[in-house]
Amino acid sequence: MPLTTSVPLWAWLPLLVLGLGGLVWLVAARRRRWVRPAAVGVVAIAAIGSVLASQTLAVTPPITGPDGEPVPGSIASMEAVELNGSEQWITLRGHDTSNPVLLNLGMGGPGGGGFFNSREFRPLEEHFTVVNWDEPGTGRSYGAVPFDELDRQRFVDDAAALARYLIERFGQERIVVYGVSWSSILGIWLVQEHPELFHAFVSSGQMVNTGENDRMGYELALAHLEEQGETRRADRLRENGPPPYHGENVVRPYVDFLDVLNEIMGTPRYTLVVPLLGFFVPEYGYLDTINHTRGLIDSFNAVYPQLEDLDFVEQAPELEVPVFFFVGRHDVNAMPSLVQEYYDVLDAPTKELIWLEGGHGLGSAENTDVFVDVMLEQVRPLAVA
Repeated sequence: MPLTTSVPLWAWLPLLVLGLGGLVWLVAARRRRWVRPAAVGVVAIAAIGSVLASQTLAVTPPITGPDGEPVPGSIASMEAVELNGSEQWITLRGHDTSNPVLLNLGMGGPGGGGFFNSREFRPLEEHFTVVNWDEPGTGRSYGAVPFDELDRQRFVDDAAALARYLIERFGQERIVVYGVSWSSILGIWLVQEHPELFHAFVSSGQMVNTGENDRMGYELALAHLEEQGETRRADRLRENGPPPYHGENVVRPYVDFLDVLNEIMGTPRYTLVVPLLGFFVPEYGYLDTINHTRGLIDSFNAVYPQLEDLDFVEQAPELEVPVFFFVGRHDVNAMPSLVQEYYDVLDAPTKELIWLEGGHGLGSAENTDVFVDVMLEQVRPLAVA
């Protein structure tokens, strides 16, 4: 619990003692059958108590200074907000609430949520009030909206409602919004429909044309497996055929080739890391961790087929806010050639395409430094002018 949750010592230590005591009692009583049910009950109570403690005592870590004490005037809060009639969860983190607001729409998926990748924004919390959103269908917001209601308009309406809430709460005229991979799609939709709410749109791993992007990824993955002599996996991709895929479980054939693309980029397979992701989120209890994995699967199955005809070159050639694309040179999940094509035709007040070394998303510490520099030197001035 101390490694995978934010449950404090005073709560997890008694549960540990209770659980260990029950196990010792169970072993010692192996020849006394009448004692075993009681010992099992003690262990079960400790386990159930751990789950409940992880859920009820979850918090976002405080923002502390060099002395380890919370920074005066800072905010570090995890809260439920009502967005269009549903309860959804956010974290709010920053040294000074008078700073510009930066809304993180969340990581990829659909279904990744914003709590997991919130660590990427820690260096910006001194200069922005960073808001991380667990979108409906994932993590702490897993059951916020029925999955059959998750579509473009629902996501845009909820994100816009959240932006309006933040503008009113922090006395801002507009805010900055960030998306990566799937949420970069949501970000384009959002600023396209509601430019009046935003100073700028920032993204990494920008998705442009999901159909073409996936066909390119599938062909690259198949060629890679053939080159590596991995006949069995190559045959599975051929059996699946090229995307798009349809049916109740589209996540499986997509992951078959996306895992190969991750290997090409030198990152772990989704099938390996997805079940572990939630354990690195201090704001999650154990049920949230399970729901994060469920959300990535269920949201993908519900939402991704709706993106089959997405093409921002045709559908969003003009945006009324400044745009900043961070693009990995070796990204084979969101193809850089498609981002370059979109950037070339995009009409925006200002636009920047910033090349990063590596693959999908921000990735390395070196790329994070580039990201922070651009955010402070180019994006933040737009929000304080």
